[in-house]
Amino acid sequence: MSTSHPQQRQSLAALYQPLPIRRTMFNVGMSAIAFALTGLALLPLLAILIEILRQGLPHLKWEVFVSLPAPVGVQGEPNGFANAIIGTLMMVGFASLLSIPFGVMTGIFLSELGQGTGIANFVRFITTILTGVPSIIAGVFAYGVIVLTTKEFSAVAGGFALSVLMLPVVALTTEQALRLVPTNQRLASAALGASRLQTTFRVVVSAAIPAITTGILLAVARAAGETAPLIFTALYSEVWPEGLFSPTPALSVLIYKYASSPFVEQNQLAWTASVVLVGLVLCMSVLSRLVTRRRFN
Repeated sequence: MSTSHPQQRQSLAALYQPLPIRRTMFNVGMSAIAFALTGLALLPLLAILIEILRQGLPHLKWEVFVSLPAPVGVQGEPNGFANAIIGTLMMVGFASLLSIPFGVMTGIFLSELGQGTGIANFVRFITTILTGVPSIIAGVFAYGVIVLTTKEFSAVAGGFALSVLMLPVVALTTEQALRLVPTNQRLASAALGASRLQTTFRVVVSAAIPAITTGILLAVARAAGETAPLIFTALYSEVWPEGLFSPTPALSVLIYKYASSPFVEQNQLAWTASVVLVGLVLCMSVLSRLVTRRRFN
């Protein structure tokens, strides 16, 4: 015991000694490089956001939320894109109803119920491949499955195409969220007599809900901004949506069409629609954060 005390004192003294100047300089230099690269990566995103706000906010009025696009050259009529907002909410909502339940259950199967099995490995492999599929391929697939079958462009076809894009994102983020839950919580639940299903759904899934919500929001944000699949499936319309089985407008398609238009009025409306689309995604993110925070508080 007498020989161990000096060694312990030396170890404690070494902990409180300052680092050598060489290591300190290396640490400071690497931290500066990391911050600089992070700022460089954020610079394009901030530039895009600033340009959207600069071009779109001056023309953001109440009439854009309640009126249809005015004919080109007509003065004195309200000019808006309320039909595109409703169409976007319809198709993203329909895609969420299809993709979120299947995606969450797939993530639970990959992480908890089928972990280590050949089927789980195969499903994970296919899901990973689907995350890299271009959106236009999903649009062509939905066109062949829905549009050619029903003989018409529709919100259902557009929502189906968006669900194909959302499903792998929701599944993989759910799997990763469940894997972040400590194993001790599973063992504690099993020690109290809970079955595997009870442990999975009442303990693991409940603990991972904030991370799962983040993954769902990423999928919704991607779906809300997609254009190519909707051109193949929902097409576009200058009037109010007439139902799920008719051509349906969307904000992303409106931005694509009006941004390439030779008319200044439509170019301005495209910038304003960009502000609304960004704000819509932001509102969904904030609302979900508030709901999950209130639940856990």
